[in-house]
Amino acid sequence: MATALLAVGVAVPAAEASAPAPASAVVVTSKLPKCRVADDLTRYRKLKHWGVTLVDHTLRLPKKYAPKDLVPVSRAKVAGSGSVRKIIVKDLRAMAKAARKAGAAFAVRSAYRSYASQKATFASWQRRLGYAGALKASARAGHSEHQLGTTIDLRAAGSSTSSFSAFGKTKAGRWVAKHAWKYGFVMSYPEGETDKTCYKFEPWHFRYVGKGTAKAVRKSGLTLREYLWREHHQPKKKAKSSG
Repeated sequence: MATALLAVGVAVPAAEASAPAPASAVVVTSKLPKCRVADDLTRYRKLKHWGVTLVDHTLRLPKKYAPKDLVPVSRAKVAGSGSVRKIIVKDLRAMAKAARKAGAAFAVRSAYRSYASQKATFASWQRRLGYAGALKASARAGHSEHQLGTTIDLRAAGSSTSSFSAFGKTKAGRWVAKHAWKYGFVMSYPEGETDKTCYKFEPWHFRYVGKGTAKAVRKSGLTLREYLWREHHQPKKKAKSSG
C-alpha cells in the first residue's frame, strides 16, 4: 500500500477500543510474542540504534524520533520520491546500480514518514473503517518502520503506482528479494510468515539494517522481527548501530 503496512491476525481490544492498551514496561522473554496491539516504547530507541530497533504492533518509537540526516532518495541515483537517512545511500545506490545492470531496475515509492504523518494517515483510515479496520490498512503512529528513515517501499521502474502490490512478481521484485541482503536490506514481511511478522506478505517493503545484520538474518532463517526480538531481549548486550 502507498501509505501504510497491511496488518493481519492482530489481537484487537474488545469492542474496537479507540486506543491501544496503556504503555507499560517491556517484559523480557526469549519467546517471540503473539501479535498484540499495545503501545510500549521500544527498548532501543535512539537514532544510533537504527540497525537493532524493533518496531511492531506492540513496540513503538517516540513521537520525537526524527532522523537529522535525511536526504532525497535521488542522492542514491534511484528513481522515485521521498527521503532516507544518509547512512543508507551508499548501499542503496549500489543495489540500484546492480539491479539496473541486471535489467531489473526499481524505483522508490515511499520512504521516510514522520510520526505526525503516520498519525494523520491512520486517523484517515480509522474514520473510514473504524479502529479494527484501520489496523488492517495502516500502522499506528510510532509503529511504522518508515519512521526510522531506513525503510523503503519499492516498485518496478517505469511501472504505474497501481502495480505496487504486484512488485514481487516483477523482474525487479524477484531480483531485489534475492539480492537485497548483499546490500544490507531485509524484506521485513516475507511470504508465509504472517504469524511471526504480524503483517501480510509485502514484497515491496525493505528495511536497511546494514550488511552485517542482513547477512546474519539471512543465515539465521528467521524473519527480521524474530531476529530483532531475540537481539532486543539480550539484556547483557549493548545495542549499537549495524554495518
